[in-house]
Amino acid sequence: MEGEASVRFCAAFFDRDQTLLYADPALRAERNARIEAWSGKPFTLTPAEMMELFFASRPPQGVKSVEEEMASLRLYWKSLLLRAGVSEGLEERGEELHQMTWLKGLKLFPETLEVLQQLRGRGMRMGVISDTSPSLPLTLEAAGIGAYFDCAVCSDLVGVMKPAPQMYQTALDALGVAAGESLYVDDCGEEAEGARRLGFTAFHIDRSRPGDSRWRIQSLRAMVAYLQDIG
Repeated sequence: MEGEASVRFCAAFFDRDQTLLYADPALRAERNARIEAWSGKPFTLTPAEMMELFFASRPPQGVKSVEEEMASLRLYWKSLLLRAGVSEGLEERGEELHQMTWLKGLKLFPETLEVLQQLRGRGMRMGVISDTSPSLPLTLEAAGIGAYFDCAVCSDLVGVMKPAPQMYQTALDALGVAAGESLYVDDCGEEAEGARRLGFTAFHIDRSRPGDSRWRIQSLRAMVAYLQDIG
């Protein structure tokens, strides 16, 4: 505690999905219902199969602009419809799914806004580090939290994915802060550990069960509690 209390934290970084926000299950159900209506049979594609189609729709080097991202998503929706058994109107129906889901259905966890406000009230700068595409800042804006973040680092533009050190270092460089004066939280334990190896004070958030240590937490509120504990 004595060593921790001597650290002045000036920045906090977050993963996005399942950390700050999640996809609205109601929107997913509506999407699947439309696909079932078009195909005339139950929608049975597994998440793994959908991810396979998603990555197959992307350029090998990843997408490097929002325009490329949208083009790859449109291809993804058409591929998904074909795999789901839809044989007619693929262009129009794929576009319908794209418009239904693009920057839509982004739900904040109950404590997200409260914690961001508290950390900002402490004068902390904040960033997002996410294995995703160039629309990352747009998704934060659509979720109503974009104004809280001073940087948003996505894997497609960096060229690597977490836990590669370059992902975290890019965010640190963007804010001009050191890992030792920064907090990090991620729903993936391996990615939280990747930040910890660089010197971050890193938390693994798992909302499915109570936190069993200082570093595995169930709510973002534990980050604020940690700062209060160390003074």
